[in-house]
Amino acid sequence: MHTFQWNSFSYFFSAHSTQFFLKNCYRKRGIELADQKAYENCYPFIYYIEHGKIYYEQAKIAPLIIKPILLFYGLVHLIKACILTVDPNYPETTSVLAHGVSTRKRKKQQYSFVLDEVKFQKTGLFPFVAEKLFHMKHLEGDKISMGSLLKQVPELSDLVLQFEGKPSFAEVNQNGEEFSIPKHVLDVFHMTENRFIDFFLSKSMENFSHQRSEDQSLIFNKKGSDYLPLKYDLSNKSFALPLTKGIGLQFHELIIHYLLLYNLSMIARYETEWWSELVKTMPNQDYPLIDNFLYITTEKGPYLVHHFLDKAASK
Repeated sequence: MHTFQWNSFSYFFSAHSTQFFLKNCYRKRGIELADQKAYENCYPFIYYIEHGKIYYEQAKIAPLIIKPILLFYGLVHLIKACILTVDPNYPETTSVLAHGVSTRKRKKQQYSFVLDEVKFQKTGLFPFVAEKLFHMKHLEGDKISMGSLLKQVPELSDLVLQFEGKPSFAEVNQNGEEFSIPKHVLDVFHMTENRFIDFFLSKSMENFSHQRSEDQSLIFNKKGSDYLPLKYDLSNKSFALPLTKGIGLQFHELIIHYLLLYNLSMIARYETEWWSELVKTMPNQDYPLIDNFLYITTEKGPYLVHHFLDKAASK
């Protein structure tokens, strides 16, 4: 697994460079008083990054029992830095400070993490981030299971394959701006070639266009600012397509990590008995999936945030 280098954020540990960065972000978005807003948000932005870094560094050396809590708050701080690049007035109201998701009451017997769900709320950080950073609306009331979210993390694909006997991702070959998706995914999605092309393009939110079809693959050309619905595998340093039609397919991976860490942090705080039993007895597939995800997100979370900020600077 790639080890994230925190010195990638070094540019932002300077008030002068951070102010310049934010000013460019605001000007590109046509935000009024860009210079003044950049000056006002300079230190909050730096502190969000700094606090996030501290949480992640402590999570690396913390016991598993408290790791989810540290990682969740580390990611929240980094996400708030991302928000400041698009909304200089954040937080305008207290409603955006809530988590924005909820979990159902747990059954003490036969509880399974992969079957557990989170429900999206009307207000709070989750819907705010989904709309402001990733232009996703109307999620209120929807639910998604932890198992579905875990299948959207490409670095977990080998483990999922071992447990379920079928892959959760298809590897995508990249050649410059061209991306080659193997045609065997048509069988997985139960779609004709034309139906799959339409499906993929509808989920890409104009990030791709169909170029041509070959004997064994479909060739798409990247044209947007993101790679959705593809996910980047940090272990293999390649892109992959999730083999699912669910709502998670159109989620940016930052959102996926946020939702998983939110639920795990709530469990670590409030479901002490179940959490302790899981860590000590490892009774089912929940433990290896959670343990591996926490290892992955320790590196992937900061990487995804850095990629977002890097993209914000170049827009």
